[in-house]
Amino acid sequence: MSMRFVIVRHGDPDYSVDSLTPKGWREAELLSERLTKLDVKAFYCSPLGRAKDTASKTLEKLNRSAETLKWAREFEGKVKINGETKSAWDRLPAEWTDNPDFYTPQGWIKTPIMQSGNVEKKYNKVCKGVDELLAKHGYVHKGNVFEVKKPNHDTIVLFCHFGVECVILSHIFGCSPMVLWHNFVALPTSVTTLITEERDEGIAVFRTQQFGDISHLYAGGEEPAFAARFCECFTDDTRH
Repeated sequence: MSMRFVIVRHGDPDYSVDSLTPKGWREAELLSERLTKLDVKAFYCSPLGRAKDTASKTLEKLNRSAETLKWAREFEGKVKINGETKSAWDRLPAEWTDNPDFYTPQGWIKTPIMQSGNVEKKYNKVCKGVDELLAKHGYVHKGNVFEVKKPNHDTIVLFCHFGVECVILSHIFGCSPMVLWHNFVALPTSVTTLITEERDEGIAVFRTQQFGDISHLYAGGEEPAFAARFCECFTDDTRH
């Protein structure tokens, strides 16, 4: 078994109080039944309440604690569109899909939209945090691969948010986060699992074994939450 990096999105959120809805608490309970079966070396968590509350169910059952990582809060990159400050990672298709630069690892962040705000600074902060975390567990980022300083079979778990999860994955994989933000979705309490492969001695890559898995919700008879999704048919008038 390789090293496993497990990224968990928080449960169905009540953003008004930065916590969970009653549904979110049920989701967190079902998640805990899954995570407590893992042999986890270390737990980490965003400083925001909805992530900490999600983690609490698992941590209480194991009598464990999680280290808070400030950089793992929801991605704070902002852009300016028509004079208004908006989220960098919640953009309409018409604003970016016609520009091929958004699909490249280096080009997306240099586009006029992304340069209009603090995106590059915030993105680099998350990338630095990810690299420090993985280096702590024996894998040092070198270009597009990881230098193995201490090979291991540890499992680490990070409770965080969809936007920052996509930033983490984009940095590890060397790709644009725009595709992840807009073409993938990780629903509340979803589990994304990365595993290491060391096919050349001393050189590792991370591969995705699971993305956005919510099988624990189906097993518990809990319907997936709608958070992080938008209108599926324009005429539905749902979350425009």
